[in-house]
Amino acid sequence: MNAGNVDIQGPLARLARSPFRRRFRLRPKDRDYLDCKGWTVIERHARNFIEKRLAPIRPANDGRQTPWKNHPVFVAQHATATCCRTCLQRWHKIPKGRALNPAEVDFIVRLILGWLARAESP
Repeated sequence: MNAGNVDIQGPLARLARSPFRRRFRLRPKDRDYLDCKGWTVIERHARNFIEKRLAPIRPANDGRQTPWKNHPVFVAQHATATCCRTCLQRWHKIPKGRALNPAEVDFIVRLILGWLARAESP
């Protein structure tokens, strides 16, 4: 998969049809955090979380490494099925058992930011 060339609108639309994935919402506290920190910081946080928690061959606590709340990126990860390697494989066809490549990390970060941008829109 060359994730760097993958458009995020298709995956976001597919995720929005999932009853489980579409139930995720940003809380006012999350929206305030986005407003306070800005997109550059949020993108850096997202990239850091993905590189440390998902990118390794065998992520620590895989399947339980992404909290459900307390950061807008965590909420977005669950909404976009980028919370664990099982969800990445099932939803985005990114296989387990190998490290994520830079294009896949970029795709995941773009997907998270795309969901957050949609969640911020009225």
